Amino acid sequence: MDSREIKVLIFSINDEYYATNIMEIERILGYDKPTKVPDSPSFVEGVINYEGNILPVISLAKRFGIAENENKDDAKIIVAKEREMQIGIIVDVVSEVKGIHEEDIENTPDIIASISKRYIKGLIKIDKKIIIFLNLSTILTEEEKKLI
Repeated sequence: MDSREIKVLIFSINDEYYATNIMEIERILGYDKPTKVPDSPSFVEGVINYEGNILPVISLAKRFGIAENENKDDAKIIVAKEREMQIGIIVDVVSEVKGIHEEDIENTPDIIASISKRYIKGLIKIDKKIIIFLNLSTILTEEEKKLI
């Protein structure tokens, strides 16, 4: 039985570990302070210039309602491919790309309500850590995409 291996990017926000499928990511940028945009949703940090285009940048911490790390020394902006648009996502530390097997992904227990289940594909257990496997394409609702 050969199970499918998925390559994931593991990153952390406020010492919690998250992962996303590497196929959802276009590239990883160093942190650049975004330019604030008036009247944007609270989790939108602003915009940056990315390859001559305006890239909206969101804070996952604010999106998930978790504490934000003020220290941006190691912060990165992950550029996520979102069908017709790209978004930048601020994370504290990008740790590694890892291959995981599909059977290592467990369904999210119903008890986890801190982050809406629509963002979560499952939980990955690696090296005694539990990593939340995110579905980046659902981070923004259709309405929010229009707002941005």
